[in-house]
Amino acid sequence: MTVDIVVSLKMLALLGAIVQPIKLSSGQFAEVLNTSVQTAARRLQELDNEGLVHRRIIVNGQWVILTERGIARLKSECYEYQKIFFSTQNTEIEIGGRLITGLGEGQYYTTLSQYKRQFTTKLGFTPFPGTLNLRLDSQSIEARKKLEVSSGIEIEGFVSADRTFGGGKCFPCKILRNNAEGIKSAVVIPDRTHYPENVLEIISPIYLRCELKLIDGDEIKTKVMI
Repeated sequence: MTVDIVVSLKMLALLGAIVQPIKLSSGQFAEVLNTSVQTAARRLQELDNEGLVHRRIIVNGQWVILTERGIARLKSECYEYQKIFFSTQNTEIEIGGRLITGLGEGQYYTTLSQYKRQFTTKLGFTPFPGTLNLRLDSQSIEARKKLEVSSGIEIEGFVSADRTFGGGKCFPCKILRNNAEGIKSAVVIPDRTHYPENVLEIISPIYLRCELKLIDGDEIKTKVMI
């Protein structure tokens, strides 16, 4: 993929097309790229042909949104810069927050055989159904962003019964409580999630709430390996 295509993809993401469709004309995109209208139109067409964006042409422009493939390509670019600029930093970061009750999605996704098999093979444990969810403090929100641009243990997406299930990545972690020593666990960063950026999801082979006698509002700290 050429540098020009990567730059075009990045600018679309900065305009908001990574989270929802944006209305855009070739002229407007030309101004963003500081290039001609013809070049901007050609770039959009190339991105569409490569399957990096989805476009819907309308009378006065088009609706554009990045596809999963496009998002993955940008993340790959981030990982490369991460290796360049942050490879000498510590490989552990501390993230803390307060326990909250989740939406219940974790229980469903962790029981799907296609995910469960990957967790078992790549993490060394089969997760208990569900996730432990932390609402992060402001400092930990910034720490979580480091995970977004770090290359963790990849969990691949799949298609089942005409439905697409997204991928994600995991990072082994330690829960910093006296009675949690030795408990295997991992932070999950899905490619797509209904949770805001201030929520962290943790999986473990055991029911952590019961094992650690936790209730909503308890403060939890983790040390995440990256």
